[in-house]
Amino acid sequence: VQLQASGGGLVQIGGSLRLSCVAPGFTLRYYAVGWFRQAPGKEREGVSCISSTDGTKYYSDSVKGRFGIARDNDKNTAYLQLNSLRVEDTAVYYCAAYRQRRDERHCMPGDEGYDYWGRGTQVTVSS
Repeated sequence: VQLQASGGGLVQIGGSLRLSCVAPGFTLRYYAVGWFRQAPGKEREGVSCISSTDGTKYYSDSVKGRFGIARDNDKNTAYLQLNSLRVEDTAVYYCAAYRQRRDERHCMPGDEGYDYWGRGTQVTVSS
């Protein structure tokens, strides 16, 4: 099972993109979804995640106030809205998911524990 991330591209500073993460083959509504990114020469970084149980969201300090995470369980899809993009946002963006327990409220901001991953979509912000 693999998630499918899309929506990346080349955008100028200050621009916006919306990334999508589709989960063919399983019911995303029971899974927390996280977005991660990896820039060349850097470690993978947790950007945002959204819980499946109560919809709580997490954002890293580097994107807080600029990015927005959402999910549409009817479409089996999660989204990451990228606004006010900066050159330092340039990276390959990955979505990932793990099944949450019913009593688990918050999603995991780090990548440990995520069982399913997409191949990534490139976001390039030009100056």
